[in-house]
Amino acid sequence: MSQRIFVTVAGAVLLAFTLPASRAALAATQLFPAAEARNVSPDTPLRLTFAVPPALGTGGKIQIIDTASGAVVETIDVNAPTATQDIGGVPGFNYYPVIVSGNQATLYPRHGALAYAKTYSVAIAAGVFQAALDQPTAWRFTTKSAAPAAGTVKLTVAADGTGDFCTVQGALDFIPEGNTTPTTVFVRKGTYTEIVCLTNKHAVTLLGEDRQKTVIAYTNNAVFNRDLGGNPFGGASPDPSTADAKLGPIYRRGLLLAHHVNDLTIANLTLHNTTPHGGAQAEAVIVNGTTTAHTIFKDVDFRSFQDTIQVNGQAYYSNCLIEGDVDFMWGTGPSFFENCVARSVNSHTYYTQIRNPGTNHGFVYFRCTLDGAPGVTGNYLSRILPGRFPYSEVVLIDCVLSDAVLPVAWQFQGAPSATPADNIHFWEFNSHSADGKPVDVTHRFAASRQLAQPGDASLINDYSNPTFVLGHDWNPKLAPIFK
Repeated sequence: MSQRIFVTVAGAVLLAFTLPASRAALAATQLFPAAEARNVSPDTPLRLTFAVPPALGTGGKIQIIDTASGAVVETIDVNAPTATQDIGGVPGFNYYPVIVSGNQATLYPRHGALAYAKTYSVAIAAGVFQAALDQPTAWRFTTKSAAPAAGTVKLTVAADGTGDFCTVQGALDFIPEGNTTPTTVFVRKGTYTEIVCLTNKHAVTLLGEDRQKTVIAYTNNAVFNRDLGGNPFGGASPDPSTADAKLGPIYRRGLLLAHHVNDLTIANLTLHNTTPHGGAQAEAVIVNGTTTAHTIFKDVDFRSFQDTIQVNGQAYYSNCLIEGDVDFMWGTGPSFFENCVARSVNSHTYYTQIRNPGTNHGFVYFRCTLDGAPGVTGNYLSRILPGRFPYSEVVLIDCVLSDAVLPVAWQFQGAPSATPADNIHFWEFNSHSADGKPVDVTHRFAASRQLAQPGDASLINDYSNPTFVLGHDWNPKLAPIFK
């Protein structure tokens, strides 16, 4: 038996089509926002839940209509599975306007497409889904009357619509450019499927409600969003044809990008780039700051595969988990890791590739654990091209190393450097197993160095001190997040 489906807006029939009985069973069972909902945040993704997993059709458009003026404020064409928009002041991000997961399809209007104090209707044409709305009236909702008051210093993000915003990006976009007023974005438990970006916004704290249950996740990578000039502090000359005139060279392939941002704190949440293994470079976080940026990561899980974290500029990590496989911690530093876990998820790969210049320290690990997933072996602590990066610094102080680390531990690649190898610091002090037994370092790479007491007491003391490593007299432990 067939079923006649009508989709209407403001009482007018926009389309009508017939579904066979087998497809009529796919009708939507729930909408978010609900039909006729009020006080909806303008940044909300629109969700349709079906009785069974839906599938995108072969064509058709979704339109969001301002009911007062009749203007179409957003159009999503399923013939184009990706679209492009600015995110956080950075142009040219590719994104997915429709994502189907399980029994749910989520529609993502462009940032800023919807406004406050408006009523909108959603029209879904035949062919968009191999299913249809079963409501005989329009899918219509009204947005909040106004944004939070200017200068609000605590913003709440909640996926269920109970906060100031429904998306992390919506909250960050509310913060004015050039901001230096300490502002906290509190993110409630939920999964936020979005690319996040902020530029030239300072003194921002991104704080999750629950480290494991507050998750920002997206499938972004160097194939989906190609490199446009790369690392602004990496030492290589970027291609001027791909560098943004205002922002300079920049990667757009990460889950979260913080560009030219000072006093950023990210705490108590998970950043998960869901690009599958082998799917190209795909950072969970990219920070392009300066050697006085004051970036803090506390109680954060970073998950990806290749290049999980890229941090260029001053950063301190406390009690974090970083998972990946190829060079999954890299950048220019200076970075200080304390009580963190770096976990390789594949064998025969590399924990780090650090590209610091001679003017600042690299990546230092203090009382951290470098291990592997079950069965993982044969990993290098670091690799570098000495001829290109002759000041690479990776120092381990009092760290736990598992059998995932190769006995040789360190590697030079490429042609020999004209710069003496002792300018590269591949150093360790008191590397030991989880049960406290010293690691056998007799097979270590010849250019690496084992620090020892008492002769290296001064070096060991210095590299145990985040202020020494990070420079500019910054003690990150005095930051409000630790009080």
